Amino acid sequence: MSESGAMTAAEREAFVAGVHVGVLAVDEPGRGPHALPVWYLYENGDVLIGIDGPSRKASLLRAAGRASLTLQTETAPYQYVSIEGPVVLTPAFHDELALASRYLGPELGAWYVEHNPRPDGAITVRLRPERWRTFDFAKLF
Repeated sequence: MSESGAMTAAEREAFVAGVHVGVLAVDEPGRGPHALPVWYLYENGDVLIGIDGPSRKASLLRAAGRASLTLQTETAPYQYVSIEGPVVLTPAFHDELALASRYLGPELGAWYVEHNPRPDGAITVRLRPERWRTFDFAKLF
């Protein structure tokens, strides 16, 4: 039995590269964290998330300048990765087809992009990981 369930850097990278719906959390002054499910891309060590520029999420991210993203498995033995770091918001540049296909497969991803065009004012959130928290419960057995 392992002493720790922490993932190695290689295990962590492989996990984040996998397909997981993430929960993006950002500080919302006077309330609990604003936390919502998101799709993401993982490119060159950064997490890319597409959102609407005029959304509450975007305004909170601009104000906070930081966020956390939690990814997890849905079945035992459970695994999770939590990423925390600064965010940069720019006009949308992420690949919508790659994002939709990652979660829906190539055929349904293409249909989704065709029927849900990128809205005006869309942005790409780039989360640069500074802190990682990981756990793999399978390592406990």
